[in-house]
Amino acid sequence: MGQEERTEHDVQQRLNAVFMGTPGIAAAILQRLLDDDVVNITAVYTQPDRPCGRGQKCQPSEVKKLALEHGLPCYQPVNFKSQEAIDELAALAPDVLLVAAYGLILPQAVLDIPRLMPINVHTSLLPKYRGAAPIQRVILDGETVTGVTIMRMEASMDTGPILLQRAMGIGRDETAGQLHDDLADLGGRLLVDALNRLSLGTLKELPQDHGLATHAAKIEKSEAEIDWSDTAQNIHNRIRAMSPKPGPFFFMNIPGQSKPVRLIADVGVPGEPLAEDVPPGQVLGMVDNALAIACADRSYLLPGVRPAGKKHQDAKAFFCGYLAKCDGQAACGPEALSDNEGSHA
Repeated sequence: MGQEERTEHDVQQRLNAVFMGTPGIAAAILQRLLDDDVVNITAVYTQPDRPCGRGQKCQPSEVKKLALEHGLPCYQPVNFKSQEAIDELAALAPDVLLVAAYGLILPQAVLDIPRLMPINVHTSLLPKYRGAAPIQRVILDGETVTGVTIMRMEASMDTGPILLQRAMGIGRDETAGQLHDDLADLGGRLLVDALNRLSLGTLKELPQDHGLATHAAKIEKSEAEIDWSDTAQNIHNRIRAMSPKPGPFFFMNIPGQSKPVRLIADVGVPGEPLAEDVPPGQVLGMVDNALAIACADRSYLLPGVRPAGKKHQDAKAFFCGYLAKCDGQAACGPEALSDNEGSHA
């Protein structure tokens, strides 16, 4: 058999798949599927374009942009409550549905459409961290290991049997944004592995232990506010979990300002233990080119901040510009602050 005949035969054996996803992590997984050519992507589903930015112009999702680049049909139903939307998907006759961060609830009528199964990529080690925000929650909780689960979908959220699962370590200072990219790469590779096994008939199912399940609720913007009365390690975890979105923030009383200034915090490091009489939130000055702020047990060292409505500043520039009189190369230290020039969240 010639090369041309083998290629045609291989294409005929590939599974037909409909991909469903919306944000960047889903686009990264879709790109992996397209690069590996493991399935024939016949169509893509993504959420409707949403208004964003100051002009509130409707913007396509990352998945839609990628689909259009590759000439793939793109569907954007508001939901699957209508029979028309269900019939439209059924007409595509997919062997598998591949779902990654789609953001819409799929009813049983949709999950019953694929000939073989609906498959979901979930960025946690199920049954732990079921739900909308496993990446942020795992960091917020101070976990050191997470991973990706490829699961067969059921109507209830993230409860289906496990098809493949792989763990990944979390760096001590790793942010949600960095972990997101690592898990997107792992998720794409693991999904390709699962689909190869499905094609060969070697993919196994393992029921989840529902008694071990935990929930990863959607992140609320209010959760991004730093509470300086917490421990330095918990604050470090919160800053990492909320970086880059929605952005960890706190309010600081600035000398000469009529109201507290809202600051977005860079990821820093826990500092030295503090005396018991140091109030949480007090600005301690500059330590190793970082802005030191008192927490419940020790200081926290911020390398930089971004004041509301302004550009990012490193810690020394912010300290000199907002909290101390700094002349040229003069050092900025804790003695430059008076007792009433502290920061309180």
